[in-house]
Amino acid sequence: MSVVQSVHNVALLPAYLAAGTAVLVLLADLLVGRAGATVAVACAGVVATGVGAVVVGAAGTRRTFCVGADCSWVFDGRAALVAGVFALLTLGVLGLSGPLLRGGPTPVGEYCFLLACSMTGGVVLGAAGDLITLIVALETLTLPLYVLVGLRRGSLASAEAAVTFFVVSVVATTVTLLGAALLYAATGGLHLDRLGGLADAPDVPLVPAAVALVVLGLAFKVAAVPFHAWAPATYDGAPLPVAAYLSTASKLGGVVALLAVVQRALPAEVTGPVLALLAVLTMTVGNLVALRQRRTVRLLAWSSVAQAGYILAPLGVLVSAAGRADDVRAGAYAAAVAYAVFFVVVELAAFAALVALRPAGADGGALADLRGAARRRPWAGAAFALALVGLAGLPPGLAGLFAKVTVVRAVLDGGAGWLALVVAVNAVIGLAYYLRLAATLYADPPAPASAGEPAASVRVAPARAAWPVSVALAGATALAVVIGFAPQLVLDLASR
Repeated sequence: MSVVQSVHNVALLPAYLAAGTAVLVLLADLLVGRAGATVAVACAGVVATGVGAVVVGAAGTRRTFCVGADCSWVFDGRAALVAGVFALLTLGVLGLSGPLLRGGPTPVGEYCFLLACSMTGGVVLGAAGDLITLIVALETLTLPLYVLVGLRRGSLASAEAAVTFFVVSVVATTVTLLGAALLYAATGGLHLDRLGGLADAPDVPLVPAAVALVVLGLAFKVAAVPFHAWAPATYDGAPLPVAAYLSTASKLGGVVALLAVVQRALPAEVTGPVLALLAVLTMTVGNLVALRQRRTVRLLAWSSVAQAGYILAPLGVLVSAAGRADDVRAGAYAAAVAYAVFFVVVELAAFAALVALRPAGADGGALADLRGAARRRPWAGAAFALALVGLAGLPPGLAGLFAKVTVVRAVLDGGAGWLALVVAVNAVIGLAYYLRLAATLYADPPAPASAGEPAASVRVAPARAAWPVSVALAGATALAVVIGFAPQLVLDLASR
């Protein structure tokens, strides 16, 4: 087979725009030197990336870097959805970072550059057609976050979180690369579609070990149990906007990578039981430990661990769906993608509300610090409560409700009623801590500790959030409401 020499530049346009944003941010910081101009260039580039992804994706599937029928770059509707979501998440985090960047010690140019680099990895990840492109894109998404997590200068927790995240990610990448090497040794190829032939011969020597290594390595990125221990400490030690990015964009990247190899490369007979077990452990452990949390970010971190279990649940039925109609398996993949999109949008809204209710540069604080916060800041409190209800899967949080319905329906269609029951039980367990936090927002503020001392909620909640934070909160909340009323928009793109 001959290598296709021509490069389809239109297919690569979203990646060009994302990488160009990172370069332009550095140039703006160097030549202009004004924080506002640098952030404006970053926001403009992120918007251009999202628009470019939508335009290219709407024109149909485009492929490039092909060897015969095997292509390393496949930009279709799902890749456009992933790129668009990464752009939206990056734009939202830039808005949440406004108070952190205004007159603070955080270097604006480097901060925006690292976010743009991470977004570039996410854009490439959605279109990756071979294991090398996929792993490099995943590392491009992750590497800048090591630095961003440690940006709270003078904070020992931030430094420890950065080191923990770095060590765990390096181990995960090593395990994934070892699995990829074994797959190459067994098959002589790395393109995902070519590796799909393993489904017909899962008993080839080295294949079970290779599949296990790849799946387990990517499970680290998703923070699936038992590879989850790094997530709570890392989220809690990072600056709040960075924690928001970790909980949304970083998790979405791991989900997309895992979906790509499970759907197109690895045999369902091998991955199905492993993913079903991971899903059950992840949602159960995440929910049970979240019940005991007293710090807000740690509660949201354990919540995101549980949510990863819901995302993995449809993939666990593929062993049951193997040999059945293709639309059953396609529905399982689409359910996982759709749930991931619903989750990251609602999770971003939750973190945006938390940033709005906390002082600039502060961490997430304890749950008690938010007592009565919604009475002082009604709109931010209401947005936070709506996001929590959405994560719980209750109305009026329709996005979260449809997400859980989509997962349960896909699991039932795959013939795994027991797994649907586990999902339902865990959803009920999750109600306890989501509703407890929502009730805390509207509880009576604590009494002053002494005469003349303000209540705790008054000390920690600013009178008014910075306008970039308010815009990010309003945008994330509005988007969550829109996809709640029109979930089919996400489901259709996820099915392509």
